[in-house]
Amino acid sequence: MKRKGPPQMLNGILLVDKPRGMTSHDVVAAVRRMAGMQEVGHTGTLDPDASGMLILCLGRATKFARFFEGLEKTYWSVMQLGIRTDTQDATGRVLSQCPVPALSRERLQETLRQFTGSLQQIPPMYSAVKYQGQRLYRLARQSRIVPRAARSIVIYQLDFVDARDVFVTFTTICSKGTYIRTLCEDIGLTLGCGACMVHLQRCQIGSFQLKSAYSLDALQQSAVEGSFERTLIPLTEALDFLPILSLTSQQYNELQIGQGRELPTVLRTIHGSLLRAPCYRLWAQPQGTFAIIHRRPSAPTGWKLHRLKEGEQCLC
Repeated sequence: MKRKGPPQMLNGILLVDKPRGMTSHDVVAAVRRMAGMQEVGHTGTLDPDASGMLILCLGRATKFARFFEGLEKTYWSVMQLGIRTDTQDATGRVLSQCPVPALSRERLQETLRQFTGSLQQIPPMYSAVKYQGQRLYRLARQSRIVPRAARSIVIYQLDFVDARDVFVTFTTICSKGTYIRTLCEDIGLTLGCGACMVHLQRCQIGSFQLKSAYSLDALQQSAVEGSFERTLIPLTEALDFLPILSLTSQQYNELQIGQGRELPTVLRTIHGSLLRAPCYRLWAQPQGTFAIIHRRPSAPTGWKLHRLKEGEQCLC
């Protein structure tokens, strides 16, 4: 069968089910080849040994990646008690091994509850966090351990699922920047025996669920059939999780004519109590959602406007 290939200049959001053994960059590179375009980026990495949801932005949608990066993440994970490694997962060098005491379901549930809420977490050495301009994982490979500042994270929900022998399964709903590997090690230390992560799957990002994501094989098949564009979610649809600011036709026209310079005037007509969220969709009849605004302290009014249809941006 003759390869038709996907159309060029694709724009939209793509949900991908990353397999274990691939880096997030590997997935981006594969999608670039399938889509026949370079303008592809992800909105948050997964470790090579982890699987599950990646949100990719294609074409003009790459300019809106920031709005997906902050969404809460849901993970399914398995940790092994009694062992600690230098990477905090099963791929690393074993640092210590301890006998695992008899742990009741109640004890495990109570320990997990201690790790919910706002927490301070120290990024692992094997991570992409930078220290003096260098990635931590590169320093770790040189056997260099450097000080890392703790970061604020939020564990919204941490649920015990099962325990078999030394393996404990649990699910986590957490904020951006949370390392489940580090969470496993910290839980193990609290239990007095140590732990490392052995399996991790990202099941959901915001309202985007893994069951809606495409495998790389399915994407390759769609590219061969010339239906790759059908796998994309339109940007306006993908951003419907953002709160709406409804504008009048006159306000819409003012923003269009003024190339966004009238945004401060428009926002002054909106009661301050309605502007508490960091981002909003600007909506007008009959256009629907036509732009996104987000808080930016460096802007004169503290807001930046991003046009959806033309992909234009202006500082306001």
